[in-house]
Amino acid sequence: MSLAPLLNAPFAIQLHAFCAISAFILGLVQFSAPKGTLPHRAVGYLWFGLMLAIAISSFWIHAIDQWHGFSLIHLLSIYTLVSLPPALLAARRGKIGVHKAMVSSMFFFALVVARAFTFLPGRIMNSVVTGQPSGYQK
Repeated sequence: MSLAPLLNAPFAIQLHAFCAISAFILGLVQFSAPKGTLPHRAVGYLWFGLMLAIAISSFWIHAIDQWHGFSLIHLLSIYTLVSLPPALLAARRGKIGVHKAMVSSMFFFALVVARAFTFLPGRIMNSVVTGQPSGYQK
């Protein structure tokens, strides 16, 4: 295992990976911690910011070029950008069931499903873990 492939990647990929790893860990904390508390809200705002950074930074990542530099995985970024504001509003308006469903869905699709794609052969995170060369060209 070596961080060299990630550290040698463009800044957008480094930012994206750091924020995704952080959001995944914070998400696990949020799911297990007491809800409705000040720490839950503070960590939630941090998670919101990380998810925003993940979604935005993804538009500068074009490793999988299916359509003019973008791929189907970019749909998850659009989904995240569209889902973040209503998820926050639902919590602020006391619609906790809606908030929980939206945040859980974002966590699963944007951080669990998308994460699985990062470990496919030829991808940078696969190189970090296995030491195999990535298909990324600088």
